[in-house]
Amino acid sequence: MRKSSNLTPREIVGELDRYIIGQTAAKRAVAIALRNRWRRQQVGDELREEIYPKNIIMIGPTGVGKTEIARRLAKLAQAPFVKVEASKFTEVGYVGRDVESMVRDLIEAAISLVREEETEKVRDRAAELAENRLVEILSGNSSPGNVRPSPFGFTPPPPPPNLSQSDREKLRAQLRAGTLDDQYVDIEVSETGVTFLRNFSGQGMEEIGVNIQELFKNMPGFNRTKKRKAKVPEAMKILEQEEAAKLVDMDRVSREAVSRAETSGIIFIDEIDKIANREGAHGGPDVSREGVQRDILPIVEGSTVTTKYGPVKTDHMLFIAAGAFHVSKPSDLIPELQGRFPIRVELDSLTGEDLVRILKEPKNSLIRQYIALLATEGVTLQFTDESLGEIARIAQWVNERSQNIGARRLHTVLERLLDEISFSASEEGAKTVRIDAPDVRTKLSEIIEDEDLSRYIL
Repeated sequence: MRKSSNLTPREIVGELDRYIIGQTAAKRAVAIALRNRWRRQQVGDELREEIYPKNIIMIGPTGVGKTEIARRLAKLAQAPFVKVEASKFTEVGYVGRDVESMVRDLIEAAISLVREEETEKVRDRAAELAENRLVEILSGNSSPGNVRPSPFGFTPPPPPPNLSQSDREKLRAQLRAGTLDDQYVDIEVSETGVTFLRNFSGQGMEEIGVNIQELFKNMPGFNRTKKRKAKVPEAMKILEQEEAAKLVDMDRVSREAVSRAETSGIIFIDEIDKIANREGAHGGPDVSREGVQRDILPIVEGSTVTTKYGPVKTDHMLFIAAGAFHVSKPSDLIPELQGRFPIRVELDSLTGEDLVRILKEPKNSLIRQYIALLATEGVTLQFTDESLGEIARIAQWVNERSQNIGARRLHTVLERLLDEISFSASEEGAKTVRIDAPDVRTKLSEIIEDEDLSRYIL
């Protein structure tokens, strides 16, 4: 597979097909949007800034793949991605989340993504430094990395070595061979966070553009360590993480994360139909709904949001909105917001054949998941093709007679079907369990026959 940024729309759709069944129109739309980002980078500087992404609205019932398409697309593009629910936002002046928090959440996702990439680059060097520290600890010396200057600027001299160089090399060989894995060591780790700041929630701190912890980090008494007892393998992991954190340049990570969020970030706004003004409705909560739309509008149009990592422009972020639109319709959104989502794709409701394919074909299908889970107990689970057809038929039947929750219904049907096997698998030892169509009908017959009961259980 070629580098994800160079994938053609056809290749992108092919990758999405490995996880999502059907919904070709939606896949084509997001594939074109992703390819257009690569095309934009090839355009000259003068015109590049004038090319804006074409945002997408996905219209379709729950459980048909809207969120999964956006999530898989972001993973494929190695792009910062965040999913938010429009119904959680409130207009300025009401109690609730500010719409700008979606951009701050995206920046945090970008920071994590870039930090992970940078940590991977220095992993070998961090492992080497961590091993040196651990050898020093095992030899009876405190690690040089843990010697900290006093508040007055004086650094205590290191203790005299307790072991010779040859003894240290023997320790290192034992460490690598794993013969010391059961031994406990005392290591010093940094305390995370300032005590009095731990009582504040993230939501309450959203409006603060300055990272308060940075202000206190270098003050005497705030940058403290604590001793922790751990086995050698765990201590090695902790020390590796500390050394990697020292090697990673967080200023560069912040700059790269902001740049990546601005040029390739994807924000998925779910339940956008919940903030649409229903036709003919006046007053009440609809006033707030329209206010949320007007607050979202400048973010989608292109504005600058202040974050603790600096100002972030939203002009070239890709916004994908989604909603069932059972009660309202896209035209109930304010015209200005409709204009910022020029591409509309309607996702199809799932048929019985689609549900069978969902059970069998995706790389992460539910059947594969259950087989892998029960294999850990020595149980070999086998499904016949007829049993999969029967599971899909029952899921479709329940969807038609109660709330249609799409492919999510397969979760509840399979859990009910495999309830007894999952409960007793750890006690019965290795065995093979074959499930055919009559087994499915027998185990689920009572619930299917009692429609009122199926409404609550399935």
